[in-house]
Amino acid sequence: MDRLAAFVALLDRHAPSDGMHAVALPGVTLIRAASPTLPMPVIYEPTVCLVGQGVKQAHLGATSYRYDPQHYLIASVDLPVMGSVIQASPERPYLCLQLDLDMATLSELALAHPAAPAPAPASGLSLNRTSPELLDAAVRLLALLDAPSDIDALAPLTVRELLYRLLQGPGGGILRHIAQADSRLNQIARAIAWIKTNFHQPCRIEQVAEVAGMSRSSFHQHFKAITTLSPLEFRTRLRLQEARRLMVGDALDAASAGFRVGYESPSQFSRDYLRVFGAPPAKDAGRLRAG
Repeated sequence: MDRLAAFVALLDRHAPSDGMHAVALPGVTLIRAASPTLPMPVIYEPTVCLVGQGVKQAHLGATSYRYDPQHYLIASVDLPVMGSVIQASPERPYLCLQLDLDMATLSELALAHPAAPAPAPASGLSLNRTSPELLDAAVRLLALLDAPSDIDALAPLTVRELLYRLLQGPGGGILRHIAQADSRLNQIARAIAWIKTNFHQPCRIEQVAEVAGMSRSSFHQHFKAITTLSPLEFRTRLRLQEARRLMVGDALDAASAGFRVGYESPSQFSRDYLRVFGAPPAKDAGRLRAG
């Protein structure tokens, strides 16, 4: 059995139904979809996504990223993305391994195995070709699920190898930037983390720029280059996604959900919601609850 077939067989066995499956491996989530999905707004946290079967598409601003068994995706910072599975069927479901990026291990590996300086990444997402060595490490990591007693001893070593392969591969530049404490990417990551914690509150651009340790103009420029959004637009996306969750999951009405996430004006909340999600809040939430 070749590497890819072994990878697909392991994913298929340990993610037996549609959805996201937490497993015993540290930082690993398995994803399965037996049919294409509608584009949905999600926040991609710092992860690498390795696809065994099927195709997924992520839109960041005007740029589209298609990842499949030949290409893996790196998200280096938290990013608001429209994501959808575009190729899947019951016979050949979409199957994916998602690994959270361990920044401490990445920083250690980057210091121990330096490389020539790479230009600053143009975006927080990076699409790269999957190498046989990377796929081999992923297969050995998943195979530990069939030997649970070995996980504690061997999983950290295999994850470390997988991160090393990523650093040495074509996407290594973006990982070295995020692992470097004083890089622009790391500074923007700190600001994003602050906004995620405080998105309910009013904030000034100078306040967030200070968290990043940058001037207002430099911060705005680099933030928009990496996320495709201004800091205030990014905060709006976080507010709207949380309001959507509250209306669908907790059955809050639109006005209460908007107020809960920081909106003082129901009309402004409705306008922003319609612009981002394409439907008024109550109508969109009702459709999602019905589905």
